[in-house]
Amino acid sequence: MISALQQARYTYIPKLPAVLSQSGPFVGLKVGAATQSVDNQDEIKAIFPDTYGLPTLEFVTGKKKNLPAVKVGVILSGGQAPGGHNVIAGLFDALKAVNADSQLYGFLGGPSGLIDNKYLLLTEELIAQYRNTGGFDMICSGRTKLETEEQFAQVSKNCQKHGINAIVIIGGDDSNTNACALAQYMLSNKTGIQVIGCPKTIDGDLKNQWIEVSFGFDTATKVYSELIGNIMRDANSSRKYWHFIKLMGRSASHIALECALQTHPNVCIISEEIADKRISLDQIVTELCELIIKRSERGNDFGIVLIPEGLIEFIPEMNKLIAQLNDLLSLQKDNFERLPDMTAKMSFVAERLEPDSAEVFNNLPSLIRAQLLDDRDPHGNVQVSRIETEKLLISMVEEKLAKSKNKVKFTGLAHFFGYEGRCASPSNFDANYCYSLGYTAAALIAAGKTGYMASVRNIAKPADEWTAGGIPLTMMMNMEQRHGKSVPVIRKALVELGAKPFQTFAAQRKNWGIETSFVYPGPIQYFGPAEVCDQPSITLKLEHQ
Repeated sequence: MISALQQARYTYIPKLPAVLSQSGPFVGLKVGAATQSVDNQDEIKAIFPDTYGLPTLEFVTGKKKNLPAVKVGVILSGGQAPGGHNVIAGLFDALKAVNADSQLYGFLGGPSGLIDNKYLLLTEELIAQYRNTGGFDMICSGRTKLETEEQFAQVSKNCQKHGINAIVIIGGDDSNTNACALAQYMLSNKTGIQVIGCPKTIDGDLKNQWIEVSFGFDTATKVYSELIGNIMRDANSSRKYWHFIKLMGRSASHIALECALQTHPNVCIISEEIADKRISLDQIVTELCELIIKRSERGNDFGIVLIPEGLIEFIPEMNKLIAQLNDLLSLQKDNFERLPDMTAKMSFVAERLEPDSAEVFNNLPSLIRAQLLDDRDPHGNVQVSRIETEKLLISMVEEKLAKSKNKVKFTGLAHFFGYEGRCASPSNFDANYCYSLGYTAAALIAAGKTGYMASVRNIAKPADEWTAGGIPLTMMMNMEQRHGKSVPVIRKALVELGAKPFQTFAAQRKNWGIETSFVYPGPIQYFGPAEVCDQPSITLKLEHQ
């Protein structure tokens, strides 16, 4: 049983860049200049000697060629993002256009499927059930990291068993870092197996001039903006609640910023600005209280506050506290775990922190202190995404307002929008973009390339004006400290405070704060005029003005 909308979406034919729709994957190549990594060039080159310095690629119209059939493996890696199924559909259709005898193997459960040789041979009948749908349930995803020689050797063995010529890894920055390492292994060991990456993450932090947006960002922010707009309408109707809404975005505030541009909240906190200006937690709370009082004086005891998921790590004193907690609980793990209850654990920690961090820790609500100590990953680090920052801010605002001479009505309600957006049916933009990424990945394979990420550009314009090509995975990399070691990783793209999206928001936020300027985007539209159905994100449009 499927919904009427899903049935209708099956019939949607995604749009492609003109170069791909005219030529299929039988295209010519425009080869750009040699590239280098974003930083640590000597170290990255030493680690990836065979893929470092490759040129950028752009596809141009070419003559149709008779190409041999190929066998390709594909995995979905990491968290879900709307449009993943269309990447696979675009890849499948393009491979069949290259040669009808080509085959696509979907490895199950992400990278672990590649290692354990668990797969489905994807067919037109199976693909048809997932075209233009959300989720990753066709072959499912996983978070196993492909990073050891033993894993690479097993992947190579499994691929050679099936005669697989290439692997497409659909994932975020960590997954594509692993793709880069796998490509280097395959070249070093002369396996003949190509590796191509596709840029996925709703967080929007996998981007640069060649990867203008990661897929899923458009759909997720539209879903969140609809929900925010619904809450805004409710707030403007009941006029008695302040809604504190936390949004996904552990390492960057792109989602919060885009949702602010779409909905015009009273407050949107941008983590990167907090870090840049070294704004303290108390300053954040003070500014919130000042705005709440100003709105109350106008008779508006309601409002909307947007909070990025990773905010707490960007607040200077909290970042320092978390770093000390990570070190302390790593060194004192056994002693800490033997303590009988949370009260004893809080005292144990407070006594061993540096005085300024101990003061910060002791001034936090007990719920937040407990979350800082209780929710830790396998390495002993705080799981920042589980810290209920929205409740922390509500509690601190309540406390500060209670001490204020300005008596205002304040009732705070907390929300977290995360999983609501990760598997939504892709917007027309994401349906087109993802299908184009899959097609581009197939074209890169047909061109014999490896160590590249599929790149579709000019995407603020209509789809037939998009361009397609590839960039070397090493081009996005630098060295970072991870678990005490310096390792190569794709650099995360944070919100740029000098760029047009943030500057546009910054120019309007004061007015949005005092006034009630809410915008209600409504649900994603799939049918109708292009200005309603096919619009890219506001962030993308501003970046390309």
